Parts: sequence; C-alpha cells; structure tokens
Amino acid sequence: MGDTLKGKVAIVTGSGQGIGRAIALKFAEEGAKVVTNNRKPGATKSNMITDEQYNLLPADKKQWYDEQREKMSGDAETTAQAIRDAGGEATAFFGDFAKWEVAENLIKTTIDTYGRIDILCNVAGNFGFSDIDQISEELWDSVNATKPKGYFNVMRFAVPYMKKQGGGRILNCASPAWVGDDIKHAEYCAANAGVVGLTKGAAKELREFGITVNAFCPFANTRADYEAKAINMVTDPDKKLSASGNFAIANMETPGPEFVAPFITYLASEASEKVSGSVFIVGGNMVGLYTEPTPSKMLMKQNFNDPNPWTLEEINAVVDAQLFEGYTSIADASGGF
Repeated sequence: MGDTLKGKVAIVTGSGQGIGRAIALKFAEEGAKVVTNNRKPGATKSNMITDEQYNLLPADKKQWYDEQREKMSGDAETTAQAIRDAGGEATAFFGDFAKWEVAENLIKTTIDTYGRIDILCNVAGNFGFSDIDQISEELWDSVNATKPKGYFNVMRFAVPYMKKQGGGRILNCASPAWVGDDIKHAEYCAANAGVVGLTKGAAKELREFGITVNAFCPFANTRADYEAKAINMVTDPDKKLSASGNFAIANMETPGPEFVAPFITYLASEASEKVSGSVFIVGGNMVGLYTEPTPSKMLMKQNFNDPNPWTLEEINAVVDAQLFEGYTSIADASGGF
C-alpha cells in the first residue's frame, strides 16, 4: 500500500460499482480511510435496459451482457469489504444523497466514525435515453436529482468541516456530455453541465479556505456503457440512441474504470494544491484538461458607448464577417469527444 493519502478520510459516493468503486479502492490503497456509498444494499440490477430489450439480444450478446453485469456487480458494502480485506479501513453507508437529510447523515456518519472529512469524491450518477420531446418529468427529475442536486447536498454539509480543518478536496464526476452529446440524453447533458457550473462556482468561493474543487469527465467500461450498447443492438435504426447510430468506442476496447482512479487520486492529494476549478477528461492512459470557455470572437459597434442599441440591419451587415467567419455548429458535427 502507498501513503499518498495516509491519514486522510475520504467519502466516495456511488462507489458500489464501476468508476466509484475503482476510486475508492485506489484511495484506500494510498492510505485513506474510506466511506463508501450507494443507494441500497445489493443495488446491482440493470439501470436502463428493460427485460423486453434484454430478451431481444442474440444468445452470444446475452452471454456478453451477463458477463459484464456479473463482473461489475457490487454495492457499498462489497467495496468496503474489499478495502478491509486488503488491510485498509472502510465503512459502508447506504442512502440516496439526493435527499437532504440523507446527505447530512452521510457526513455525520463520516465525522462520527473517523473524526474528519478531507476528501469528498462524488461519482454517483443516473442515466436515461430519450428523444428530447419524449423525456418525461420523471426521467428529468431522476437524472438531475443526483447531478447536480445530490452533489450540492453532500458538499453543503461537508464544507463546514473542511473549513474548520483548513482545507479539503472536492471532486465531482461530470461527463463529456456537459458540452452536448451525439447521444440522445439532453437531461443528462444538462445534469453534467450543472456539475461543471457547481464545481467552478464552489472553487472560486472556497479557494481562500484551502479547499480545491475540480470536475472530471471519465470514459470507461461501466454499467451505463454496456447497457447503452446493448440497448442500441436491439433498437430500430430510426430510433437509435445516438444521432449517428454509432458509439465512439467499441465495448471491448473501452478502458476499464481502474484507469480513471490514479489521476483522481492525484487530484485528491496534497500535490494538487494549486489545481482548482478545472475540468478534466480521463480514460485509459489519457488525461485532458478542458480549456476555459471564453468568447472567441466579439461583435462590437464602432462606438461601444453608443446610446442606441443595434439595429437588425447593422447586425446583418457585419455578423458573418465579424462573428461567424469559419463557424461550424456543434449540431452539424457527430461522433464522440
């Protein structure tokens, strides 16, 4: 075991499976005491694919799907037990932190058990796929209740303790979908854009207290990944999950969640003290830093202080040359990241 996080106490939400589990294991491997979390014991069932869709899969694809589900099954307790089996310290906490009182209790349990909270890593997420004009209120609310609302809930109760301790690390899992996506899940794009906004706002506010806040957008072979691919296999061509009908990376080539964990551990460590308010894309042996969104071009009147607003004639006369030269809409592009 390493000692990069020795003496630290970490919460990893959504750590029963996938990326959250990999991060929790890595934190523990580097010496942290970890509170693991997911909604309820044994929460390993399929999240998106229906029984009807599963039954439509060819026999070989059913076998592939079953193998993926078995390999990635688990909950907060199985992750905590794996940490203990490896010689670390961990406590499982079951509950949906999208509920205010559950988030408060998660932090209270951590403090009561370990006396402090140094690292909060929010990984939990909810998913769904739908044409935007078919998204139900239930789907919208279920996805956005976890991100960004649930992330805020836990941050709300963790930050006071971090302030008293003189610092901390907050890491929020977003998605490349925060900039829009080829896949039909606008509610998920909105949820992750909210995570990025929450992260950047909190980073500026909490810097003076020694608390860093960063977001990471992972791509890895997880439940959402293999379920989406399975659904796409049995969906009518005119009802594909994505506009192009394809996914950027074939399932067998998608890197595992364990590839995400090392860089997130770096962000959780003292070595990342100067890094805050940033968004990263992480997967395989690649880490990318998103540039900060700033206006790339300006449309400006000759006299900025002109008391009269633009007329449409004035805009039409200059907009193509000054604002839209070389412009391509993201709606006309397709493919992954």
